[in-house]
Amino acid sequence: MDDASASAPVSTSAVAPVPDELDGSPVVREVLGDAYDKLSVFHVKLSKEGEPRGLIGPRDVSIIWERHILNSAAIVPFVRRSTEGKQFKTIADVGSGGGFPGIVVAACLPDHHVTLIEPMERRVEWLQECVDEMQLDNVDIIRARSDEVIAQVRDRRSGMHPFAVVTCRAVAPMTKLSGWTLPLLGRRGQLIALKGRSAQAEIDKAKRQITQFGGSHARVVEAPVGPGLEPTHVVIVNKQ
Repeated sequence: MDDASASAPVSTSAVAPVPDELDGSPVVREVLGDAYDKLSVFHVKLSKEGEPRGLIGPRDVSIIWERHILNSAAIVPFVRRSTEGKQFKTIADVGSGGGFPGIVVAACLPDHHVTLIEPMERRVEWLQECVDEMQLDNVDIIRARSDEVIAQVRDRRSGMHPFAVVTCRAVAPMTKLSGWTLPLLGRRGQLIALKGRSAQAEIDKAKRQITQFGGSHARVVEAPVGPGLEPTHVVIVNKQ
């Protein structure tokens, strides 16, 4: 789950929105394009409810656009490239938490189907509220751990098929994440994970686990977040 949410206080009361440093900036519209209107609804909800509901940290309230929404959107070009030419453009977002990156990806890629996988009931409730308020019709939400969904994917009677792409952000180090994500992928699928500066070190430590779960060509790429903003790091792993 997202690092910021781990330390944030939990409350059910909403607070007045705090101005965001990028409110009114043309950068936001430039990056988000047609998804801007839906993600503005998400931004307002996060501004009012994100901190009291324990989904973002108090220091993030004034930087939601950059830290959470644009950061999540940075993987969209990689997802689009990965699914190009595929009949089924399916994405599993593991440990969706506050909706990063899954809700953002779903808004940016309406022609893709996104399955949000989240085990915590209160976060599932939040995700469902976001999907309803943003009027996203390309999203399913599953309250489960990743290993439970993997079991469904392996059981042909379940009707759950392998995914073209798996996304996640700040869920776990690659030593654990490999086993939680790679088994969800179909052949020639890709894990596309938002990571921090230690991404390459994580890959180096997880070489055995990546290979064990059918991954190959693990690499770190720098992903633009927006003009004038610090780029982020994305780990991409191919599924054999």
